[in-house]
Amino acid sequence: MNSPARPKPVREAALDVLLDVMTKGLSLSRVLPAAQQTVAERDRALLQELCFGVLRWYERLSRVTDSLMDKPLKQRDGDIRLLIVLGLYQLEFTGIAAHAVLQETVAVTKKRRKDWARGLVNAVLRRYQREAAESEKVWSDGWRAQYSLPDWLLSQFKADWPGQWQAIATAANARPPMTLRVNRAQCSRDDYLAQLQEAGLAAEAHPLVPGAVVLAHPAPVGSLPGFAQGLCSVQDAGAQLAAQILAPRDGDRVLDACAAPGGKSCHLLEIAPQAQLLALDNDESRCQRIHENLDRIGLQAQVRCADAAQPEQWWDGQLFDRILLDVPCSALGVIRRHPDIRHLRKAADLPALAVLQQQILQAAWRTLKPGGRLLYATCSVTRQENSAQVGQFLQSHADARRITIEADWGVADGAGRQILPGQAGMDGFFYALLEKAT
Repeated sequence: MNSPARPKPVREAALDVLLDVMTKGLSLSRVLPAAQQTVAERDRALLQELCFGVLRWYERLSRVTDSLMDKPLKQRDGDIRLLIVLGLYQLEFTGIAAHAVLQETVAVTKKRRKDWARGLVNAVLRRYQREAAESEKVWSDGWRAQYSLPDWLLSQFKADWPGQWQAIATAANARPPMTLRVNRAQCSRDDYLAQLQEAGLAAEAHPLVPGAVVLAHPAPVGSLPGFAQGLCSVQDAGAQLAAQILAPRDGDRVLDACAAPGGKSCHLLEIAPQAQLLALDNDESRCQRIHENLDRIGLQAQVRCADAAQPEQWWDGQLFDRILLDVPCSALGVIRRHPDIRHLRKAADLPALAVLQQQILQAAWRTLKPGGRLLYATCSVTRQENSAQVGQFLQSHADARRITIEADWGVADGAGRQILPGQAGMDGFFYALLEKAT
């Protein structure tokens, strides 16, 4: 009988995850869950903290690393350089005892079979301890280091939001709140707040979004009252606005065209349980997530794995009353939740995404009933993906008209409304509501 695998040291696991993201271009959401299964259960939260933290502050940590080394490492030893960055993050941003940071971080060199680096890693981390005051000057040397964002991204923020770019960049490094969506088909928000209080979880109602509850501190979903029974779901308050704006009615035919992981599909059905909803996604594993969320809440919908830009693959010819079009985007409005975006996304991605978004928008419009409404949505802040995209569509479609979104959140931008990251504690989202002429 095989003995269970020995848990991997948490810093070794963190380095493996970071290498997958930084050198292989894999997303954190893809590699972190598997890595968490390789470490002791007590270390899983620390593993997440280390991975998120290093990716969030890499630009700054990398610059300090270079300032502390007499000469750069060879390219083949990029893992050792990243290990030093990992050590610096622990010393600067966590409350872990310095001796434990040095001992455990240095020990990873042996796991990498690079014993020669043991002395180097130890020396650089100790030098940082001695010269922390000098390193502070490096922290603040230019916008790139101060905000720990690549130059192209800072330039994009400046171009699109010249008066707000610094607030956007600052919000990109904030720790996001854990926000819940109360299933008001089963429970009022006040009742659920009372259940949270009884469970010892401090929380408050979101000031702008009905049904949204913000926890004072993140908590495992297993500790949330009624989570397994569908009383609540984890969803940013800004994301909860989609179903509220689209406002489906019982009996409506509703399309959620880019639906995974299914949070918005579920919300649409919580509002209109008798709606006939089709949820699409072009990835089988992501479609499985939609099924899991529907099953947990006890909702019914048709789920299909198909390309929203190719209606001939999935459309039966019956027109929809409501369409939610949460299109693939740069996700620059949710960097605080996904710090790997700042490393994986490139400026060259934006034009290709804009083309794809226009293709999906034009395809979905064909399936919308006259008098029906389509909500165009992204979790981005670039005007190329948002206001310019919708403006271009309106100019080329005489049968489309904008419906003004009257709200006390976000800012009006072109034909839609933009939430900038951090506003009212929300992620960055853009929404534009269009109606088809009868």
